[in-house]
Amino acid sequence: MFSSKKITLDKVLYERLERVAAQAGYASVQDFVVHALEQQVRHLEEAKDEDLIRKRLEGLGYID
Repeated sequence: MFSSKKITLDKVLYERLERVAAQAGYASVQDFVVHALEQQVRHLEEAKDEDLIRKRLEGLGYID
């Protein structure tokens, strides 16, 4: 795993992350945060791709 920078989190947020990560069965807060970030990035990338596809279909006259 690549590590070059650190992220600072509010203590209250970190404590919430600890609680949720443990409840969800993650080995650590880091594992939980990495998984959550991967999911969010994937979601945003897919949304961007869907917008691009929609614009292309609109440009081709397939959808309004």
